[in-house]
Amino acid sequence: MKVLRIVANIQTPDITPARRFYQDILGLDVVMDHGWITTFGAARPMNVQLSIATEGGSGTPVPDLSIEVDELDAVFEAMSAAGFAIEYGPADEPWGVRRFYVRDPLGKLVNILVHKN
Repeated sequence: MKVLRIVANIQTPDITPARRFYQDILGLDVVMDHGWITTFGAARPMNVQLSIATEGGSGTPVPDLSIEVDELDAVFEAMSAAGFAIEYGPADEPWGVRRFYVRDPLGKLVNILVHKN
């Protein structure tokens, strides 16, 4: 037996605001839409990880989601320009990532990060 997929499910009364955050700004595709559930994803393979944490690192709260991107500063500028609440960073962390925390329109704390080379 092997795990084939891990999906994060977030409850909301209205899916529409999530499209602006996850599709328009982060560039994820809508891979399934049944009206009552919309799944955002990408056609390319990604690593699947499940993190269990007592804190978010550097004294921050544990985020609900972590999303690795290729251009952190561009995503930070887009999130800021769109009015999403930045709650931490951008910060260069001692474990080799640059990241910031932002609240998505559903109230979830999202850790946006890039691995530094």
